[in-house]
Amino acid sequence: MPRRYSPEMLRSLRNDIPIDKLIANVLGLPNKLSEGYFRFLCPICSEFNTATNPKTNLARCFGCEKNFNPIDMVMTVSHCTFVEAVEFLSSLALTRV
Repeated sequence: MPRRYSPEMLRSLRNDIPIDKLIANVLGLPNKLSEGYFRFLCPICSEFNTATNPKTNLARCFGCEKNFNPIDMVMTVSHCTFVEAVEFLSSLALTRV
């Protein structure tokens, strides 16, 4: 049964859960600091040609040219649906990643 989420809730999940902490501490993707940038192993193409932007809270792989917000990242890494990713991130938001 589909659920409806308010735009405010989705915006909060995309903007208030730091994507670098989500990648490193929750999803456990291999990562490193390189040239001042937080880089991670892309879950799609398995390259480290990536970066995160703390100002926009987005991650990007320059190899496969994919952009990720926290919801996209959970869906990709966990192979889950949008609803499952939102529920997962909602539970994280309560515990303050």
